[in-house]
Amino acid sequence: MPRALVTGATSGLGAEFARQLAERGHDLVLVARDVARLRAMAAELDGVDVEILPADLTTDIGCTKTAERLERPDIDVLINNAGLGTYVPFGAGDLAVEERQLDLNVRAVLRLSHAAVRSMTGRGSGRIVNISSVAGFVPRASNATYAASKAWVTQFSEGLSLQLANSPVSVTAVCPGFVRTEFHQRAQADMSHVPDRMWLSADEVVHEALEDVFAGRTICIPDRRYKAMVLASRLLPRPVLRAVMKARGL
Repeated sequence: MPRALVTGATSGLGAEFARQLAERGHDLVLVARDVARLRAMAAELDGVDVEILPADLTTDIGCTKTAERLERPDIDVLINNAGLGTYVPFGAGDLAVEERQLDLNVRAVLRLSHAAVRSMTGRGSGRIVNISSVAGFVPRASNATYAASKAWVTQFSEGLSLQLANSPVSVTAVCPGFVRTEFHQRAQADMSHVPDRMWLSADEVVHEALEDVFAGRTICIPDRRYKAMVLASRLLPRPVLRAVMKARGL
């Protein structure tokens, strides 16, 4: 059976990727910090082999441990899902939190993708999936570091996809909008201003993402509303886009 490694696998999109990949017949390696939640998630998944790998990907030790697991030749799919967001104006919060955000959103993605590329190209097959965000397409005053980190994830994924275009390894950046998970609660963000119609469910995001991943598409933007918003952001002159984001308080 094919095997997928999923980071941030105990909640939100990571947990849903684990469930839907298991339904597709993938054995799993689940990566997260919380051992108890990893065990609970593993117990939920029937009919597949599930390995748990406790690791804090904001640390060198956690990244090294996970990269070493990826270097073994049995991982067919890497889901770089673990991520961190903050909703504090830059300069008002703790610098260590901003750095930790970049460690997880950028550095961990870089290191794990590096390990996966080396292993998958050596074996001759594989899929790398990097969870980004529509926030990466626009300037955001409310979480400048997070938006910039996701812009990096998307650009990195596109560049890596070009590099690997003639190989049997594919790369997909998944760029969802607002998703009902623990993400905003953990960020202590007040999301009351977001209309109900703009919220997506984790299961629909992951379903559309996996369809695009296995079709070999480079960019996945779940939901037609967000596809239209991203298209508009790319067509608007940057000064106009900044004015729009400022007016919306984002």
